[in-house]
Amino acid sequence: MAVDRTPVLKRCRSLGLEPAYLGIDKKSKRQLKNNRRKVSEYGMQLREKQKAKFIYGVLEKPFRNYYAKADRMKGQTGENLMALLELRLDNVLFRLAFARTRKEARQMVDHKFVTVNGKQVNIPSYTVKAGDVIEIKEGKKTSQRMKDIAEAVNGRTVPEWLDVDSENLKGTVKSVPTRDQIDVPVDDMSIVELYSK
Repeated sequence: MAVDRTPVLKRCRSLGLEPAYLGIDKKSKRQLKNNRRKVSEYGMQLREKQKAKFIYGVLEKPFRNYYAKADRMKGQTGENLMALLELRLDNVLFRLAFARTRKEARQMVDHKFVTVNGKQVNIPSYTVKAGDVIEIKEGKKTSQRMKDIAEAVNGRTVPEWLDVDSENLKGTVKSVPTRDQIDVPVDDMSIVELYSK
């Protein structure tokens, strides 16, 4: 499997992104040098796509597939794309505050910590639907790792399209998120313009 090994803070700096969107509370002490040339329209569109891919941890081919699926759906393509990315199982785990970062959520899904509607799912890109119940497996709930995560993410706000039961480590998807419920600093219209060229 392809893995991006670029240091996270360095990548955040280059994309002009706050590490908090990835669930990381560190801040980079270095500042970007402002001696860059003027960025073209294509460059700005490409940067928006790279931001979305980096935040959700999706590589180019799956991202292109998400775009194609969003394009076939009713409604605006950009909003559909962001909703599809938000409904990935690893992202939903992160949003429910069952993991510190999306990478950790992805690892938990890979290591069979998670059930969806009572069935074990170990595919991080699994798309959840409205009404799905996501739960940490019984044997894993009391593990030291889950206690550490609960301590670290204490106080993280859960979006209104999700319903969470922190005591039982269980969450429900109430509805498909709308664009204004997604707090990711990505201009989805730029991504649509980039792919529709």
